[in-house]
Amino acid sequence: MTPSEAALVGVDNCAMIVLSHYQTRPLLVARESGTETAVISLDLNITTCEVGLSRDFVTLPDGQTLTWDIISEITDNELSCYQVQDDDIKKIQFFSETFNRYYSLMPTEAAPTLLISGIPMHRIKDTDPHKDTLSKIKAITPVTGEVLDTTMGLGYTATQAARTANHVTTIELDPAVVAVCRCNPWSLALFDNPKITRKVGHAWDVVEQLENERFSRIIHDPPMFSLAGELYAADFYRELRRVLKGNGRLFHYIGDPESRFGGRVTRGVVRRLKEVGFRRVKPYPRAFGVVAYV
Repeated sequence: MTPSEAALVGVDNCAMIVLSHYQTRPLLVARESGTETAVISLDLNITTCEVGLSRDFVTLPDGQTLTWDIISEITDNELSCYQVQDDDIKKIQFFSETFNRYYSLMPTEAAPTLLISGIPMHRIKDTDPHKDTLSKIKAITPVTGEVLDTTMGLGYTATQAARTANHVTTIELDPAVVAVCRCNPWSLALFDNPKITRKVGHAWDVVEQLENERFSRIIHDPPMFSLAGELYAADFYRELRRVLKGNGRLFHYIGDPESRFGGRVTRGVVRRLKEVGFRRVKPYPRAFGVVAYV
């Protein structure tokens, strides 16, 4: 953990008991029915365990207790996740002094998504962040050799790619996002998988320092054009082409190709990718992006 990350998190690691309304609402139902135990997830739907229910508290397996007022508070806020520590809760949210914006963790029925000033960074309509990630990986299967993930976010792409790749290099611009990851049970592999290397910095600056033809696969999943237009520029695409091997593939997430804005951006992306030397650019609408071939 870098000093800037540690300052943001405030502890060596966030407690890995994390709850959202998906976990606490069933507890309120169980309380009304008079049962003394319930089975819920304490890590946002990765695993489940049994908790105790009494008139005044919910008792967790590690001995911590949460009052019913706290359980109701979590339930009432459907856009937030909370870490549990010392019989209390803390909303998983960090403010970036560098970019003057908030990052927070928003729950879904599966993996949570990252909110940047209230805007979700994964597709969540008719899908979830985990399925969204799998669709991007599938676009450039087989994912082998060295892989570059240009925009880490919550690290789902890097984690999934590392299952089959020899090594994954992932880049994150803002230490505040890394702080959110340290509080997200779904992001833990970023910090303990030896096949993943994290770099903090602007993707353009980091990629400029990488060797020619190093990567077999690149996954480029930038924020929307209005937040990071430079990551859609021809000069940046030229750098991605430079570090991609001769038989490599690039997946570029863009957005809904059926929307007016998405269609316009897609046309510009395809044109610029071809301008910098990608011989073929194929739409991949099921993952809201394109696949570019060297």
